[in-house]
Amino acid sequence: QVHVVESGGGLVQAGGSLRLSCAASGRTLGAYVMGWFRQAPGKERDFVAAISWSGASTAYADSVKGRFTISRDNAKNTAYLQMNSLKPEDTAVYYCAVDLGPVLPGEPAHTDHYDYWGQGTQVAVSS
Repeated sequence: QVHVVESGGGLVQAGGSLRLSCAASGRTLGAYVMGWFRQAPGKERDFVAAISWSGASTAYADSVKGRFTISRDNAKNTAYLQMNSLKPEDTAVYYCAVDLGPVLPGEPAHTDHYDYWGQGTQVAVSS
């Protein structure tokens, strides 16, 4: 079993920044992909970003490109999502997910690729 825990959410004004963290623990983890998704009230869960085990490959949703940056520290089994220039439409519950494989899947936006999920952290952006 793998436990995934997000942290770092909160309330911020438009134009502000937040950094989310995602810590994975539990069974002996090999190389794995980490992804971020978000879900606004009444909407589907949408892909935000993903990063390969080495960190050399990343993927972003068009809506966050140039504003959000995903990174990871494998020594800490932790991934980060730096969110800058936040907009009210970024308001959502942000979820972290683990895909037990070293490389990004062909379509990292598909939730089916991910094996373990966290409980989410709320991000609210006021206008």
